[in-house]
Amino acid sequence: MTHRESLSGLIARRAALVSDGALATELEARGCDLNDSLWSAKVLLEKPALIRQVHRDYFAAGADIATTASYQATPQGFAARGLGREEALGLVALSARLADEARQEYLADHPDAGPLLVGGSVGPYGAYLADGSEYRGDYALTPGEFEDFHAPRIAALVDAGADFLAFETLPSFAEAKALMELGRASGVDTWFSFSLRDGGHISDGTPLANVAQLVDGQAHVAAVGVNCVPLNLVGPALAVLRRHTDKPLVAYPNSGESYDPTTKTWNEVRTAAPSSLAGSAGEWLALGARIVGGCCRTTPRDIAHLAAHA
Repeated sequence: MTHRESLSGLIARRAALVSDGALATELEARGCDLNDSLWSAKVLLEKPALIRQVHRDYFAAGADIATTASYQATPQGFAARGLGREEALGLVALSARLADEARQEYLADHPDAGPLLVGGSVGPYGAYLADGSEYRGDYALTPGEFEDFHAPRIAALVDAGADFLAFETLPSFAEAKALMELGRASGVDTWFSFSLRDGGHISDGTPLANVAQLVDGQAHVAAVGVNCVPLNLVGPALAVLRRHTDKPLVAYPNSGESYDPTTKTWNEVRTAAPSSLAGSAGEWLALGARIVGGCCRTTPRDIAHLAAHA
């Protein structure tokens, strides 16, 4: 990567940005078995070219942003597979290079499509635990332990050229505070996106008003918002955040199906139609969202609908 675009600069120039949709959903649709504690990070080991293709398909659907396949990629997680620290961090770096390669391939064919961004995905400690706790936030680490866990992956993503860091599906206020310090030291823009208990609280019960106060005034935080949440919680959550911060907001919920983190299964009956992601975009933008996209169970088709409405 020869040039790193600023997320905050692009937000300032564009009325709305479209982020990508689910990576794991597409990988499963293309034959990958992700019933594994590494989840989509497993494919970095097995079929990295497939990850690059999914990123390319999202760019083709109209996404301005690709988030890397590093959400659940950590040295600790890869160690369970017998990989050493350097090899594991090499795979984290590979996730950023794959997204960039997809971007360069797409721009070669569509030179007027840019600028396109690569966001380095940093999932919470709960994602490494792979027990659903990214939707509960019921783990307790010291600030130093959080920093020790996250810092190597952050450094690998930034060194590999990620344009910004996407701290996402965060359920824990204590973890967010630790990541705030790491984000400040990273030298790139960040966004902070949280999982929710309800429309006014993140998963560990912290009021969204406190989250807004945490990010407000932090120069490196280009946006704050919610992801991996039901569609119906997005509007209420954005409304609370808007009352307490002027930061640009980001929203990328699930498809509308309901997830059981205990059984790791989805209710196939959507609580909203696929087009509801696009149909809700106007409301989210009116509430201050500047970045909209999809999370679990969303597809390039959903993102194409969203891009047409954003």
